[in-house]
Amino acid sequence: MPTLFQAPASAEASAGKPAKTTKKPMKSAEVRSVMTPLTCFAVSPKGIRFETQQDDEQVILFLRQHIIVNVPWVLVAIFLLIVPTLLFPMVLGNLKLPFMIPAGYIVIGTLFWYLITFGFILTSFLNWFFNIYIVTNQRVVDIDFVHLLYKEFSEARLDKIQDISYKSGGVFAALFNFGDVIVQTAGESPNFDFLSVSRPETVVQTISKLIEKIKKEGRL
Repeated sequence: MPTLFQAPASAEASAGKPAKTTKKPMKSAEVRSVMTPLTCFAVSPKGIRFETQQDDEQVILFLRQHIIVNVPWVLVAIFLLIVPTLLFPMVLGNLKLPFMIPAGYIVIGTLFWYLITFGFILTSFLNWFFNIYIVTNQRVVDIDFVHLLYKEFSEARLDKIQDISYKSGGVFAALFNFGDVIVQTAGESPNFDFLSVSRPETVVQTISKLIEKIKKEGRL
């Protein structure tokens, strides 16, 4: 259920012909981020589109929660992975039962434990990977992953945003520079909380500049 996809290559490139390129000097403001599978902050990412993106709509910011927020569940997953090899033999060796547990039961129980652990790891990773925040030159988009078959898509146009702020607290937030961005909108449009995103001050400044640009162009 991919929400984002790479923009297709040109017809000439797909046919094996060298594509004609015109090299133009790139200004500092036009620098585009190269996406990787674990990217959590990207400015004008190359080749990224989302499902409802318009033809004239440009992705300005691509955001996920900072990768450091995965550390707690990764530590839990490591603990769950080593439990069968370290704790199970110790517990079974100290148990004084009036009967012997068949070896087949122990094998099945261990496999069931690893199956649950794998499910926990997969769910935790997908929850981070598919929870995405996008800022375009027209709107802000919040894509929330619920489970494999369901997701929530919320959006608000830039001209509906009334206030934008951020908060960052704690040692880890200060050390790794992440925080929560709060976007308040007018009318029936939902408010947005971009949780634990990298460089929250940059996100706020970028959205504010986009709103100012719209005002100057007379679109408000």
